[in-house]
Amino acid sequence: MRKRITTYFGCCLFIAVIFQSSANPQGSVDDSNVRPPITKVDLQIVKRSREILDSPTKWNRKDNRECPADAKTFSLYCALQMATVEVGGKAEHRGAALQEARFIIDEIAMDRKYEHRLMNYNNDPTTTFGDIQEVLRITESLIALRLKTNGSK
Repeated sequence: MRKRITTYFGCCLFIAVIFQSSANPQGSVDDSNVRPPITKVDLQIVKRSREILDSPTKWNRKDNRECPADAKTFSLYCALQMATVEVGGKAEHRGAALQEARFIIDEIAMDRKYEHRLMNYNNDPTTTFGDIQEVLRITESLIALRLKTNGSK
């Protein structure tokens, strides 16, 4: 699985660089494929998510997309959502950091058609804690690359 994730990481970086200019940041709030513009805040959000989920004992592999403020364990979705609130000041279900993580999952698990990508990938019995960390690492690297190639905002 790790080799597959690493392979997709390279593909994702290539695709992001090539097609970044054609990405459409427009879309409705409920558009699951909306691509909001990336900012430095999004990079901070993903870094904070990695800190929140820094050990297997903190991983909640039974996500229901409800993220209590006093939680001791966190799903991929809840770690990203909590970091979004901490860093950005408010929850953004379709914010750039969460969306980029969703797009990474699309590439990693393209043969699986998840209704809720972050939740279903998190809960997939074949997903390991290492896989969750890899999604966050790839998302962080991709956002950093996009900021570098498009200028920091």
